[in-house]
Amino acid sequence: MSEMIPIKTESAWRGTADCRNCGIREMVLFADLREEDFNLIHAPIDDLEFNAGQPLVRMGETATSLYTLRSGVIKLVRNTVDGRQRIVRVLRSGDVIGLEALMGPVYDSDAIALTSIKVCRLPLQVIQRLNRETPRLHQRLMEQWHRSLKEADDWLAELNFGNARQRVAGLILKMRAEHDPTVANLFSREDMGAMLDLKLETVSRTISAFEREGLIEPLDKQGRTYRVVDAALLSAPKA
Repeated sequence: MSEMIPIKTESAWRGTADCRNCGIREMVLFADLREEDFNLIHAPIDDLEFNAGQPLVRMGETATSLYTLRSGVIKLVRNTVDGRQRIVRVLRSGDVIGLEALMGPVYDSDAIALTSIKVCRLPLQVIQRLNRETPRLHQRLMEQWHRSLKEADDWLAELNFGNARQRVAGLILKMRAEHDPTVANLFSREDMGAMLDLKLETVSRTISAFEREGLIEPLDKQGRTYRVVDAALLSAPKA
């Protein structure tokens, strides 16, 4: 019998995932699996919920599972040598958390929910067996590795160079909703500063400047959701 992985106390167990009929299956690792492939799965795949601010995995923690993000947003956080936190990537629906578990014994980053999230937890032994016995999962894993590397490179190139205005504008544009590119869903100013290596005050001043210039409009009182009025001017360097 497969060893059960304990449910973390901060998560809510929603049941065993139905991978065959998953609504976002085409986006995640099991998209190409056939009926005979599912017969290789002998450990439960848990359907979990986390609230905003709760950790999914911790850096240095023993890696026992991969997670597919079904809904919500996750930040990957690492600590710098001077004790600061840097958000190295933001993950959204369809992304995989913990790919490093395939190559090493521990997780490389903290994965913390930025919003309420739903994830499926895939025990490492399930992924390893499928990877050995079906080429279909292997191809998906390679695609996820490539996607993760590209997004990490894009994150570094787009959000960690230039002045404060360029960095904040880049993040706003990057966080536009897939279903409506005129709407951007942001985070706390502190989180934004950690993403962009800027002080909280600098982020706040820059967003206020964009509002005064009519480039963005707040859609809520918390300052988390904005309408992007003019993406071209937002991304253009200020004269």
